[in-house]
Amino acid sequence: MSLTTRILLLVLLALAPALAIQGYNEFALRTARDAAVRADTMATARTVAEDLSQVADIARQALNFVAQDRTIRAMEPPGCTEYLRGAVTDNPYLAVLALTRPDGTVVCNSIGSAAGSYTVPDRAYQRRAVAENGFVMGTYARGNASRKDSLHFAQPLHDAEGKTIGVLAAAVDLDWLDRYLRRNLRLPTTSVTVADGDGTILVRYPDGGGWIGKPIPAERQRILTDRGEGVRVDLGIDGRERVLANAKPSGAASPAWVTVGRDRDVAFADVDAATRRGLVLIALGAILAFAAALLAGRAFIRRPFDRLLRTASRWQAGDLAARNGLDGGDEFGRLGRKLDAMAATLQRNEAELKDEIRNGRAMQERQVTMLHELNHRVKNTLATVQALARQSTRGGDAPGERLEARILALSKTHDLLTRDDWSGAPLRAVLKNEIDPYRGDEVRFVLDGPDVDLPPRHVLSLGMTLHELVTNAAKHGALSVEGGEVRVAWSVIVDEGGRRRLRLDWREAGGPPASPPARRGFGTRLITVSVERELDGTVALDFARSGLHVAVDVPLTDIGSVHLSPLATAH
Repeated sequence: MSLTTRILLLVLLALAPALAIQGYNEFALRTARDAAVRADTMATARTVAEDLSQVADIARQALNFVAQDRTIRAMEPPGCTEYLRGAVTDNPYLAVLALTRPDGTVVCNSIGSAAGSYTVPDRAYQRRAVAENGFVMGTYARGNASRKDSLHFAQPLHDAEGKTIGVLAAAVDLDWLDRYLRRNLRLPTTSVTVADGDGTILVRYPDGGGWIGKPIPAERQRILTDRGEGVRVDLGIDGRERVLANAKPSGAASPAWVTVGRDRDVAFADVDAATRRGLVLIALGAILAFAAALLAGRAFIRRPFDRLLRTASRWQAGDLAARNGLDGGDEFGRLGRKLDAMAATLQRNEAELKDEIRNGRAMQERQVTMLHELNHRVKNTLATVQALARQSTRGGDAPGERLEARILALSKTHDLLTRDDWSGAPLRAVLKNEIDPYRGDEVRFVLDGPDVDLPPRHVLSLGMTLHELVTNAAKHGALSVEGGEVRVAWSVIVDEGGRRRLRLDWREAGGPPASPPARRGFGTRLITVSVERELDGTVALDFARSGLHVAVDVPLTDIGSVHLSPLATAH
């Protein structure tokens, strides 16, 4: 074997471990990126599905509110037309509000259509609302009155005897729904497809204009039916390869499907660019190394050769920081410098790839941490609901009819925390969350205090405490009579130990005289447990003749982690 051949083989030997490392790092980086993209796509799909569920809840609340109007219950066309027109003005996300008879004949709507001018007996929401006697989501429809692409939500209207006398329907404008569901998308290349229970497309981004109201292709529907929720890599309906995640909303919107897609080429663009750069640099380094080897072939010297072999062995072992140190002016000197330069280039590429891998692992660790935190919060919430349910079965002053209200209050408090990823919520928002249903047309609450951000545990415990106080005031206290008023004042102080403390003062006035209860009810125990055990604070109840006075004092510093809510001990 000639000397030139041997030197060329030596160069190849030096390059082999570097190429292996490059290939391994490329594989590891792509694997980590694929896992991260899949997890992010699934999380986005679930977020969009939850947003659709919230739209259904908003529609349900709107219909419940409309159903209380006298003209609606009387089914008076002139009066209910005017009322529905005003209601739609206050809710721009609605294309139309309509009241129909059980047979589908229109009575009135927010557009002003004459009674009996059209019928909707075959619309899915009309048939399901009558058949199921409850709140339902329909399918895609082109509004008879609005002429807009819409998604209808409906519920039956009952008379005093509980008989169904009509159907109230709210048509959500699909243009508004499109903007609402994609408002939190971080990347413009992310696609969103929302289909109703019949497989008709309701929302399609970014190329929705030609798809709205059309059925999902048959093969796509088979995939949804066979695979259900999950993530896969496949061609989207636009023909581009995407990471696709399917999720279903909850509640009344559960018949719908949400599909979120991440463009695979875009998701891996930076990885592909790094790979190309690495390959180009490796190729350039190899070319330079081979050129130097050919020039040094005729001047073979054992010592430089052995040094190169030793350095190549270290490179083969993965030590790209090794250098041969040959710096003379002859062929081996030039070859040694070229090989050292190539190793430095590979070392930089390796460092960049390792940084990418570390970033991917850090993202996975953050996701695991968030899942653990969510698991912890869910356990606390389930323990609280279990305690409320247990008490409701025992009777006392926590009867079954108040269980739903307490769980709803807990749910609304969780909504506040979810808006800021469980980082906390303002005290004023917690207060308004509980008192808004009791404000009415008169100003019955006076709030006075600075802006205070509460930690998650304070939000949950104070939310339950305030719910009990508001409920008690509405049933027995100042809110049970006209002219009653509640004043809520709070302040933040620093005690002698340098800890920040929240002092909240609840005073009722203008209501019936307060008197101590004959026995300590569940509501009182719930307030005591929420403040004293959960927040390590104090609560004082003063049943004065002028009205109930409650003083709460809790620290705002971190009071440690609890694995199970102490409400479970409020027996």
